[in-house]
Amino acid sequence: MTRIINLRQARKSRARDALRAQGDTNAAIHGEAKTLRDARQAEQDRAARVLDAHRQDPPNQDPPTE
Repeated sequence: MTRIINLRQARKSRARDALRAQGDTNAAIHGEAKTLRDARQAEQDRAARVLDAHRQDPPNQDPPTE
């Protein structure tokens, strides 16, 4: 036999769960300490510099002008 559910309560419960998940995500993003944010940003900057340093320039496609 199936269980009878109240659709209004189920809809509200689903909405509450979605808002709670969104809140947890926001807390994880915005709730970190400044030192951790600065360290993460410094690591991203360092990784970008390393990537740029290893990038090879494409060969020059323009013919030399004389």
